[in-house]
Amino acid sequence: MTEQSMAQQPPAGNSYSTTSIKYRSMGMQILLMIVTLGFYSVYWFLVTSRELQYLAQDSDASPELWTVLLFIPFANFYSYYKHSQLYDKWNQGRYEIWLVFILWIFFSPAVWFLVQSDLNKVATVGRPN
Repeated sequence: MTEQSMAQQPPAGNSYSTTSIKYRSMGMQILLMIVTLGFYSVYWFLVTSRELQYLAQDSDASPELWTVLLFIPFANFYSYYKHSQLYDKWNQGRYEIWLVFILWIFFSPAVWFLVQSDLNKVATVGRPN
């Protein structure tokens, strides 16, 4: 499946449109992460989970529950796994699910970069520069 066709998938029971995948500047995200003392990461996790849910057309995904579970020791691993699983489902195995999950645990900025880079590609498909 091409990036353009991924961006043009019809909604699967939610309110996202193809323009709902937001381009986010990596530099601005780093700044927001520093200024908010890391709280931006919780917001980023929620919104990217929702975008991945839309792109993967997974009506069973629960981004809000996963976000709440981030604050519960050991349950946060479940959230990381489910986010990794949704990312894997959308990008059709481009990165092994266990690799993404292990990165979440040991070096989460790498997951942030991978996921956001791929979402930014979708956000810019078909839009003028």
